[in-house]
Amino acid sequence: MMSFNPRSALLRAAAFGLLTLGLTAGAGAETMNMQHKHEMPGTTAAGDMSASSQAYMAVNERMHKAMSMHMTGNADVDFVRSMIPHHEGAVEMAKVELQYGKDPELRKLAEDIIAAQEREIAFMQAWLQKNGQ
Repeated sequence: MMSFNPRSALLRAAAFGLLTLGLTAGAGAETMNMQHKHEMPGTTAAGDMSASSQAYMAVNERMHKAMSMHMTGNADVDFVRSMIPHHEGAVEMAKVELQYGKDPELRKLAEDIIAAQEREIAFMQAWLQKNGQ
């Protein structure tokens, strides 16, 4: 006959709770992704999306795909490797603004973003190279 061990029972309950929480969170994220993707094929409730909206969505999709990378466990390397595609996405978004946007202040901001982000991208690429990455 097996004796009851309160510590063992508590550990099993905690493990089950974490597993359940993880599965629930994963299912929620998957459902959210499916809903988000369902809304993205080029139309909204208001009708067809503009060329600029489609361009922003394409940039966003490329950026997030590029940011989904294998982590190394080195916080510095992972930070830089994640930030490069994030900054590249910002540059691409700013270029969409320049192509389609009309507001002079936002167009100036887009130009400034391109210049700043390109400098930072170059710095991060050089840092990776200098650090054997």
